Amino acid sequence: MTLFPKLSGMAGLVQQAKEVQEKLEALQGELSALRIEGQAGGGMVAATVNGQQDVISVKIDQQLLTEDIEMVEDLVVAAIRQATEKSREESQSRMKRITGGLADGLNIPGI
Repeated sequence: MTLFPKLSGMAGLVQQAKEVQEKLEALQGELSALRIEGQAGGGMVAATVNGQQDVISVKIDQQLLTEDIEMVEDLVVAAIRQATEKSREESQSRMKRITGGLADGLNIPGI
């Protein structure tokens, strides 16, 4: 029997918080290394972002370079949006696995 049962409970909470923090730090590394691609124009434009929604690269099929510049720009934006949305969904899914959904609704940067 513990003299201070509330302190024992607090120690357990502190340990759980520490474990979640360690998992979140590991997740940040995973998300940084993750590569997710979005495409537009039937794959003629591809954008790659990491799990933190940072744009890593944009590739444009050479055939598009003779097209109207505004159309090409629109395709680039569409590809980036698609990749970013996929990345956001994957990040949220991974976060949910760690927190059990407790972080839903929180806007945690990079997650």
